[in-house]
Amino acid sequence: MLKSFLVCCFGACALMANVCAATQLAIIPQPQQVELGSGSYPLDAHTGIVAPDDARGREIASFLHDAIQAQTGLSLSQDRQANGIVLAIDSTMQGDEAYRLAVNEHGVTIRAATEQGLFWGVQTLRQLLPTAKASSIALPYVQIDDAPAFVYRGFMLDVGRHFYPVAFIEKQLDLLSYYKINTFHWHLTDDQGWRIQINRYPKLTDIGAWRTEADGSRYGGFYTQAEIREVVDYARKRNIMVIPEIEMPGHSVAALASYPELSCTKQPLPVATTWGVFKDIDCVGDQGTFTFLHNVLDEVIALFPAPYLHIGGDETPKDRWKDCASCQALMRERGLKDEEGLQSYFIKSIQGYLTGKGKTLIGWDEILEGGADRSAIIEIWRGDDEARKALENGNRVIIASPFYLDSPSNKLTVESIYHTTIASSSKPSDAAAFAAHRAQILGAEAPLWSERANPVNAESKLYPRLQALAENLWNSGPRDQAAYADFLRRLQAQYGWLDAQQVAYGVADRRVVEYTISADAQQAGWQLQARRGFADLQNHYTTDGSEPDLQSPSFTDGLALKQPGTVKVAPFRRGVRYDDASSFTLVANRAQGRPIRFAKPASPSYAPGTVLVDGVTGSLDFHDGRWAAWHDNDLDAIVDLQQNTTLHAISIDFMLATESRILLPKRVSFSVSADGKHWSQVHAEALTADLSSSSQRLQRVVYKPAEPIAARYVRVVAERNKVSPASYPGGGKNTWLFADEILIQ
Repeated sequence: MLKSFLVCCFGACALMANVCAATQLAIIPQPQQVELGSGSYPLDAHTGIVAPDDARGREIASFLHDAIQAQTGLSLSQDRQANGIVLAIDSTMQGDEAYRLAVNEHGVTIRAATEQGLFWGVQTLRQLLPTAKASSIALPYVQIDDAPAFVYRGFMLDVGRHFYPVAFIEKQLDLLSYYKINTFHWHLTDDQGWRIQINRYPKLTDIGAWRTEADGSRYGGFYTQAEIREVVDYARKRNIMVIPEIEMPGHSVAALASYPELSCTKQPLPVATTWGVFKDIDCVGDQGTFTFLHNVLDEVIALFPAPYLHIGGDETPKDRWKDCASCQALMRERGLKDEEGLQSYFIKSIQGYLTGKGKTLIGWDEILEGGADRSAIIEIWRGDDEARKALENGNRVIIASPFYLDSPSNKLTVESIYHTTIASSSKPSDAAAFAAHRAQILGAEAPLWSERANPVNAESKLYPRLQALAENLWNSGPRDQAAYADFLRRLQAQYGWLDAQQVAYGVADRRVVEYTISADAQQAGWQLQARRGFADLQNHYTTDGSEPDLQSPSFTDGLALKQPGTVKVAPFRRGVRYDDASSFTLVANRAQGRPIRFAKPASPSYAPGTVLVDGVTGSLDFHDGRWAAWHDNDLDAIVDLQQNTTLHAISIDFMLATESRILLPKRVSFSVSADGKHWSQVHAEALTADLSSSSQRLQRVVYKPAEPIAARYVRVVAERNKVSPASYPGGGKNTWLFADEILIQ
């Protein structure tokens, strides 16, 4: 009895030791099965790598050798007969990406049915290595049996709005591969830029790759076909498939700016400089459109060996097709009842062409409108209802909607990504379809749309959220709070490696930094505040409008400013810049910090109404925190200067951005009062604007009296414009009025 009790105790202790040892590993994504032993195997300069004697086997062995040397400084033996690490193909194993990694007294062995699995085993082995330099390494005894839960684990980078150099992309491919993300979706074209060289159509990169910004500067860039091949091969070596996206029929302004004859209007237009959805799209009624697209696709197909090609297909307004004689003739000829049918015709025509070239079409979920072929793969961005429709239609799907990495980190947190389940739906109306069609869910993808992302700040948006995505899509284990706590432990252990790679990663549940500036009426100045996500983050700033760098003065949480001018501030951490500079234009304003009241409050979706008297003017970005907005309401504001004041001028700025339903007011008036009861109107002005234009601009209303006037109260009334572009559903409803800074001098 005593012997049995001791045996049980010994067994329990051994089990506990194994569990405790398991908690010391910090692998992401967590392998499906891990069994730890007691002991370690040494790696040193005498250790060799034995691998399959074919091109890919030698390539993987070379990759592992170089990775160990780069991470630890240890150079393994080049003698292919020297045992120590064995990479072997084992046809008895199940699954293209499955592998078994064993470390014991005999050495290190990685077995897999394919070279895909073999490479993932190598990436797991890398995560067992120390990050510090060493002349020898003790690898813990362990056996790992592993395979992914989903075959498609993707990341999408939009290079249309902002251009990312090849070096940046290859760095991200290194990181994606390290965490076993196996697909890079390269969003190469959009309204704001065409980024891929097409030899047959040189204007696509001569014209379409460049845009003229609001300040007159030229912005853009493109990848040569040689660079495309380089990136595709770089990814291949790291087990990553590259899928190109060539947007059609919408989001094609850059292409139409290059070749206006492809549009329905046949009129010249510039490459788009603002974000949003544009009416000018590929002309479905012109056969020349399809000739152009076929020729473009032929060159794209030659560059990308992946079996898939993404054609977008999203956000396609039909206005131009409705007004196009050839489009309407095609609709009648084909017996299509509406323009949605034209979109279906377009998609099916392109799909047929790609099928003939051996490619499977992927498109955003709008391609279901009008009825998409069930062999197309649907990428879901509009939620579970669209996923249900695609699944019931028989399509395979990729889930993207929960993982938009351009969302702020305090709204799309690491925890929310970790806990998201893509194979089920919380909506009862969709849950049955998810359960019945589980095999059609290929996996998921995290897109980074780049309206507000660029090479400076992108990494803080990608990491650590991409690690959470990798864990989600690879490991099929529980998603409870205990599992999440263990994931956070492993994530914390990864930061040293990310630091060594000079990755400017962000924070798990909040922004890297949030800057706010407020008027300080008592001190006749401003207070610039920084809410920091990292305790060691420093805010470097300038007051002359120049770009801050590491040599610029810095502050931690707050800075008092006394003089008007342009202040720029940027976050730095460990010598690495984390974001573009935030710019604040400070102006002398007698209304600064004074009480202001409104007949109708500003919309809580944007800045509070007090920004109209904070002495800080806004930019062309109405999300910059400087613009107050009224939705289907007039602006009626009264500023209390708190004493009788001599006034030399009154002004206020408004924004026009018709693509975002932001209209100038119809009429603006200024009134003054000594007591807040009896008013004298001193200025009234009617505003006009070309509502058919998609250009964005500011409109300033200024009143300068011939002689100074005295008043305590100033009232500004801006009557909203109830006349809206004909394309707006609902006429004048659902429009916005944006105002910035009631400037009193």
